[in-house]
Amino acid sequence: MNLRSTDGNEPTEGSNLLNSHEKKLQETQTESNNVQKLRQAFACPPHGLLDRLITNVTMVVLLWAVVWSVTGSECLPGGNLFGVLILFYCAVAGGKLMGLIKLPSLPPLPPLLGMLLAGFLIRNIPVVSDNVQIKHKWSSSLRSIALSIILVRAGLGLDSKALKKLKGVCMRLSMGPCLVEACTSALIAHFLMDLPWQWGFILGFVLGAVSPAVVVPSMLLLQGGGYGVEKGVPTLLMAAGSFDDILAITGFNTCLGMAFATGSTIFNVLRGVLEVVIGVATGSLLGFFIQYFPSSDQGNLVLKRASLVLGFSVLAVFSSVYFGFPGSGGLCTLVIAFLAGIGWTNKKADVEKIIAVAWDIFQPLLFGLIGAEVSIASLRPETVGLCVATLGIAVLIRILTTFLMVCFAGFNIKEKLFIAFAWLPKATVQAAIGSVALDTARSHGEKQLEEYGMDVLTVAFLAILITAPIGSLLIGLLGPRLLQKAERQNKDKGGQEEISVHV
Repeated sequence: MNLRSTDGNEPTEGSNLLNSHEKKLQETQTESNNVQKLRQAFACPPHGLLDRLITNVTMVVLLWAVVWSVTGSECLPGGNLFGVLILFYCAVAGGKLMGLIKLPSLPPLPPLLGMLLAGFLIRNIPVVSDNVQIKHKWSSSLRSIALSIILVRAGLGLDSKALKKLKGVCMRLSMGPCLVEACTSALIAHFLMDLPWQWGFILGFVLGAVSPAVVVPSMLLLQGGGYGVEKGVPTLLMAAGSFDDILAITGFNTCLGMAFATGSTIFNVLRGVLEVVIGVATGSLLGFFIQYFPSSDQGNLVLKRASLVLGFSVLAVFSSVYFGFPGSGGLCTLVIAFLAGIGWTNKKADVEKIIAVAWDIFQPLLFGLIGAEVSIASLRPETVGLCVATLGIAVLIRILTTFLMVCFAGFNIKEKLFIAFAWLPKATVQAAIGSVALDTARSHGEKQLEEYGMDVLTVAFLAILITAPIGSLLIGLLGPRLLQKAERQNKDKGGQEEISVHV
């Protein structure tokens, strides 16, 4: 076979020499670049990756040293602060490691899964668990603060204009699956796990919420790729997710108040309604207060507003438990944040950024503490089996209900299937409220109630562990295959564009 140059002529000896010379130059440049990178990596003083590593390790050790110098034994192995710091570092590291696991053409696994597993491993590795100990009071308080931050983010995330223009399909999607799954879970838990009806509904509303921490990033990836954009599938799921979570949290708080109330059933129902009224009334009062104080002419306005809304929210959650109305605190926080967001209008996004920073700090603590609550030694195989069976049946009913809720909404069969499976992941709300019932039972000191609370927490833990990664992978796999992709293409030289739809 004859070799020819690009212009059709046979290669000459001079061209061969020129090509070999160019190859040698490229190899020399590559070698010099590698040597330069090595010199930069091991330069003195260091730069780049080595410098960042030394800086981060120094900051971690310095933080521990400063806390130890103030608290003494509390920051040594076996102390509460030592346990909190180790749990926080391990949860952050677990989240980073989980984020490094990337599969081609799939969204990354949620970091919260790594945080959850980090706490679970700390609790169940014998040598580690003996030295990393956190008192129930500390653990409960930290989780309650994280719950307050989640509720503030949910309240600020509600769009009043979207509420007015809310379509019927969005309302059905946010309410139908949540309520049906809650009732199904309560029914199954009552007969399968022998939970009282109040505790069955507590478990039901814990499972009824979808996780925005999993759904929203996955929807943004699909939206960026143009999948389902024409019919607004990603937008619909992201909007309905907020209302779904608020409904689940409100139902949970109402059932929680009824479960720990004493007296007749009618009195307990009226008490639940009373807690809702107290939460809405107190939240409305504080929400209108934050709208006008601080005034817009003050300095550091955004920081003051963020501090006030966070402070009132934490106070509402803790004080509601103290005064014996645990169901009103969460609803009060939602109303405060929602009304404050209406009054702040354009400045709301700046406040949300500060709240997001607070969430970045408490998210590893929340999921790490939830994982650390689950001990393999205290779990009975039959309990785990019943919890998995309850979760599995509830999820199947949820998928079927979601499919039915989006019927007659203009979606084809593939889009309905995608929406049904995309409404599966559970994580954030389960971590936030899954342990609240157990903490409340511990404060009452009743052994039987603590067992009920532990069952609820176990189901919440398994729900996160099973549905978060499966839901994320299903969204990544089914999105490009079931949703229509819209691509904008140029027509000839006139610059006209047309929309071509590919399945």
